[in-house]
Amino acid sequence: VRFFVVEDHILHTTVGLVNRAYIDELWDLALSKTMAALRTHSSYCSDPNLVLDLKNLIVHFADTLQGYGFPVNQLFDMLLEVRDQYSEILLKKWALVFRNILDADNYSPIPVSDETGYRKVLGQFPFQDPDLEKQPFPRKFPFSEFVPKIYSQIKEFIYACLKFSEDLHLSSTEVDDMIRKSTNLLLTRTLSNCLQNVIKRKNVGLTELVQIIINTTHLEISCKFLEEFITNITNVLPDTVHTHQAVRSDHLQGCPAGCRRRDLHQ
Repeated sequence: VRFFVVEDHILHTTVGLVNRAYIDELWDLALSKTMAALRTHSSYCSDPNLVLDLKNLIVHFADTLQGYGFPVNQLFDMLLEVRDQYSEILLKKWALVFRNILDADNYSPIPVSDETGYRKVLGQFPFQDPDLEKQPFPRKFPFSEFVPKIYSQIKEFIYACLKFSEDLHLSSTEVDDMIRKSTNLLLTRTLSNCLQNVIKRKNVGLTELVQIIINTTHLEISCKFLEEFITNITNVLPDTVHTHQAVRSDHLQGCPAGCRRRDLHQ
């Protein structure tokens, strides 16, 4: 930044020392080398926080030099490439988060002994059941612990996606589209694969399989709340591709035939 600020100052305060063509040539050279270096080194990065730091530095660099009249569109185009990489890094990070949650789960309905415990679970996961509300304590939710935990982590993922879009001069629609696409990948690819890996374990019995299907059903229902959550963040109404289409029971393609819902009904 300092180099080009000085050159710009010389251009506008002296006569004959430099000209615009000279500065433009320097800028094109510096820009190409800078972008090549950033692409190379960012490709090795596996820490989403470091990618965010890199993005913020590039944005400060681009915004500052744009104020001096230098063209910076290529830098922002490159940041869109880095954004895709950032999304993949997040997906890998949340795959580990999901695996840890699924490994720690007991695959039993969540018991609650009082109103405080009941409201705590409802604060983590949007669940409505008038019949359960009327039951005396102790009560049991139909799903196990991994449902509210995974739901909360999906919201954390959405916040992480949003962080990269800040200061990129994107429209609300572009931000909304990016978040929805990344969230759909999280649900249909990352979470689905994690669930299939659990189902394929040799020590998973029928009781666990039934609970997994019950849990998946409740996650499927909750996707409309995730869609509303994204809409509240971006202020963009959902378009023809809805988040609630992302999690469905047929994504458990890797499960044995006996665990599919229609077979259990039989």
